[in-house]
Amino acid sequence: MRNEKLISALGNCINHCNYCADACLEEDNVKMMKDCIRLDRVCAEVCSTLNQVLATDYKDVKGLVEYCKKVCQACVDECGKHDTQHCKDCAKACKECVTACESFLA
Repeated sequence: MRNEKLISALGNCINHCNYCADACLEEDNVKMMKDCIRLDRVCAEVCSTLNQVLATDYKDVKGLVEYCKKVCQACVDECGKHDTQHCKDCAKACKECVTACESFLA
C-alpha cells in the first residue's frame, strides 16, 4: 500500500506533537513556548486530517500532502529552537513526516 509509510509517519508525528504541546505547558516559561504549543497543535490537526483522508480511497490529496509537509517543516524549525527533549523528539518526528510526504509526492 503506497500510503502505509506516510500513514505511519503521520501517526508518529501526531503523537509527538500532542505530547510536546502538553509538555511545553509544564515548562517554567510557558510564554516563551507559546509559538511551539500553537504549531504543535496545528501540526497534529493537519497530520490527523491527512491521516483520515489517506485512509479512504480518495485520490486528490497532493495539495493536502504538500500543506502537511509545509506545516511539519515549520514545526521542525520551531521545535528546533528549544533544548527540551520533548521538542527535540517532536522535531525528529516532524522531520520524518516531511520525508514521508516528499516520498509520497515523488
